[in-house]
Amino acid sequence: VQLQASGGGLVQAGGSLRLSCAASGRTLSTYGKGWFRQAPGKEREFVAYITRNGSWRNYADSVKGRFTISRDNAKDTLYLQMDSLKPEDTAVYYCAAGGIGSKINDYDVWGQGTQVTVSS
Repeated sequence: VQLQASGGGLVQAGGSLRLSCAASGRTLSTYGKGWFRQAPGKEREFVAYITRNGSWRNYADSVKGRFTISRDNAKDTLYLQMDSLKPEDTAVYYCAAGGIGSKINDYDVWGQGTQVTVSS
């Protein structure tokens, strides 16, 4: 099974990007999924989580009110809508499946990452 993240890029502060994460190999639509990010020189950190049916979502305080996690189980695809982007959002963003909430070590399937760069 693989997760393929896409949608990253260079954007000015205040702009928006939408990340996607598609599963292949076998379905991951029955798993909770999350987004994480890692900035240069920093540890990977939690961004957002969504339950398998989308009934509950959780966000890091730093992105609450600006980012929205969603999923389309028919397409087995996870999304992250990022609005009002700030330079401190610059990082490689990773999608992951199989975990619960913000606990990185609980996740056992990871995407390859997509670079998001926000210029000031």
